[in-house]
Amino acid sequence: MRLKYLLLLSAACSPWIAADAQQKPIAFVPTEGVTVSGSLEVANGKATIGNNGSITAGDTTANITLARGGELRLCASTTIHLTTDTSVAPAAGGDFTALMISLDRGALEASYKTGSYSDVLLTPDLRILVSGPGEADLKMRVNQKGDTCIDNRGDNAPYVTVTSQFEGGIYRVKPNQRVLFEHGSLQQIVDNETEPCGCPPAATVAVASNNGKHVGGPSSTPADTAFPLAESEGLKPPPPPPTQPVVPVGQPHAQVEVPLIYSGTADNQSTQQAVTPPPPAPSSQPVPPTSVPAPEQKHPDSGGFFHQIGHFFAKIFGK
Repeated sequence: MRLKYLLLLSAACSPWIAADAQQKPIAFVPTEGVTVSGSLEVANGKATIGNNGSITAGDTTANITLARGGELRLCASTTIHLTTDTSVAPAAGGDFTALMISLDRGALEASYKTGSYSDVLLTPDLRILVSGPGEADLKMRVNQKGDTCIDNRGDNAPYVTVTSQFEGGIYRVKPNQRVLFEHGSLQQIVDNETEPCGCPPAATVAVASNNGKHVGGPSSTPADTAFPLAESEGLKPPPPPPTQPVVPVGQPHAQVEVPLIYSGTADNQSTQQAVTPPPPAPSSQPVPPTSVPAPEQKHPDSGGFFHQIGHFFAKIFGK
């Protein structure tokens, strides 16, 4: 009778045990600078994700702690959808759950010890399986063109296989291999990619110095010299144009305007012409007439050669 009672009690409690197992969280993420939605619970600045959830990182990398162990680093402005893989049952003891991570655009990094079942990473073009045994140190990036970069780091890296959502074929990413699938295609593969696949490096500022003194004026600041790799890789849209004046309020600012004069005549003269003053305005008072002296008439010269000859003949003929 006692054994029958225990069996009945076990049968009655089994649905509650199963329901409790399904409600175990799969990840935890701080809520500061992060947008979280889905099946979750928020308390003390931390979101506990149940069976599924969407996580969007802000301007910095978001650290996601996996309940089974390990972590995901979600790069700035990246959104992922995280859920359990219901196609496989949990491992013995229920301490390991296979994950499905969908990534439309952006970058992430994963560090964890693989389990008995494969994790699945989905992009709009590819399906990536991460299988054990091994320790995953995986970096991944997808840009707006669909170019997908996968970096399977470590000598003890897991078995990573890539298949296409639309094309046939399969590709294995070996340990310590970095591969780029151009436009998300298995037909256009760069099997020795040189560019990094994960989060952009932290911005560094290089300021020239002269005997310990900064050179470059007030523009040598982190905001002016840092290069936003996330924007160049298409992971983040460029910022809008500034709405504030370039010169801060309170600082003197001089502006000089130089007039330009253009002449349409095609001569070798200077393009800058002298400006003549305008004529004086007419006066309403009458102007008295002025006398102008007549020009002096000039008489012919009386001491010429022909005049002397005429005078000589006049004396001879008595005239």
